[in-house]
Amino acid sequence: MYYGLYKNIRHSAWQCLIDFNIDRLPVDVLKIARTAGVRVIRDTSVNVLQPNENGKSFFDGTNWIIVYNDNNPTELSRFTVAHELGHIFLGHDLCLGHFPQAKEVSTKPKSEQQADMFALRLLCPACVLWGLDLHSADEIARYCRVESDISITRARRMKELYKRGKFLTDPTEKQLYKNFEEYITKEKTFKR
Repeated sequence: MYYGLYKNIRHSAWQCLIDFNIDRLPVDVLKIARTAGVRVIRDTSVNVLQPNENGKSFFDGTNWIIVYNDNNPTELSRFTVAHELGHIFLGHDLCLGHFPQAKEVSTKPKSEQQADMFALRLLCPACVLWGLDLHSADEIARYCRVESDISITRARRMKELYKRGKFLTDPTEKQLYKNFEEYITKEKTFKR
């Protein structure tokens, strides 16, 4: 993926957290959706998802709606809602809100990969993980309430970011960190 596109997705996730006044982990994806006017509906209420679908989003002519598979574990449902918010906030043409599910990243449409990237950065913002001094996948999973495959991916990336040590170099990232600063201080005091 091109760095410019990655950077835009990362900044979009940061800006979303800032705009919706998120200041603690785990990120409240339902608060983001509610504040943005996006309806989030359990599939058991509407039965529109196919058996292999975790969620979908669509525009009904007036509002955005996200339907998620509420039979999934909470951690997967949170990621699904964040992923669908990624489609909406990144301005993807949703083709009636449905993309075929694909297990392999290389076979997923680019918009699906981008929504995954957005969701990962929304739920596990690197500067916050850094501020909390989180390194392991288990720590990330616990704080961010994400599935182990997501936390493993994030822990791998954080290892690279820790090596570089270039946190808080971007004005948007600094603002995001400032929003979380009180929470980070409280959590670090509690961890000791």
